[in-house]
Amino acid sequence: MRFSLIPVGIIVLIFALNVLVMAQTAEEAALLKGVNFIDTRTYTDEENAVILKLYEGLRVADVSDGLDMVGLPETGLIDRSIHPAWKDPDSLIHCFCGIALTVRYVPTQRPDRPAPDEDFSKWEGNWYGNFSSEAFTSIIRPGNVIVIDDVEEADVGTIGSNNIMGWYERGAVGIVTDGSSRDTDEVAKERVPLYLRHVGRGIRPGRNDLESVNRPVAIGGVLVCPGDVVVADGDGVVVVPRAVAENVALYARNILEGDKKGRRRLYERLGIPLDQTVK
Repeated sequence: MRFSLIPVGIIVLIFALNVLVMAQTAEEAALLKGVNFIDTRTYTDEENAVILKLYEGLRVADVSDGLDMVGLPETGLIDRSIHPAWKDPDSLIHCFCGIALTVRYVPTQRPDRPAPDEDFSKWEGNWYGNFSSEAFTSIIRPGNVIVIDDVEEADVGTIGSNNIMGWYERGAVGIVTDGSSRDTDEVAKERVPLYLRHVGRGIRPGRNDLESVNRPVAIGGVLVCPGDVVVADGDGVVVVPRAVAENVALYARNILEGDKKGRRRLYERLGIPLDQTVK
């Protein structure tokens, strides 16, 4: 009786091994095609509006303290080299908070010049249209921050005075990039909040390709996922993971209100007119 069961056991074992091999093969095939291991969540406009209301008026310093209080010290502090392209200390309109819409450009491996018999304008338009486009423009919503992971080593002006105004018109409250922007004089005059690593001059064709939209990116040493909260002011930029955004905002609000109260008393004792930072 025992011997008669052996062939059955062997058959079962062989079947199990075949299933395992097939599963491994399918997994390997999927990996070869490319797999994203960090899920991208989407949020409704209503959900985003609730979060943004909590962050109204909060400063980078308040939010940084709030991250400390939820056990994430320095988690979202973007490298200090990423700074405001311009500042207005009176109106403070260079400051913003918004919901991350992420974009990633990568160095190109394509020939960086048109063929000898090809018109430059045609080559340039083809590159913009097919390789280094702004496909994310159609999904910009009011309250978005455009977070661009770019080719920081390249002298490329992925952002310029024209396209940044188009994003602003669609509702973007600010732009953060670990790369560069050109037309920075005009951007300052247009008063579109921009935080960047350095100034660029070249165009995208011949320099970078669009790799992804609304996938996790790394900016200034910080992971930024679509839907995260981004706060920027003269102190720099901080990113709050969406999972802790509500708690961080509550802690940060208490910190801000305590600071306002203390500074307001000092203003009054010193006879300084109250400004928007203490009201």
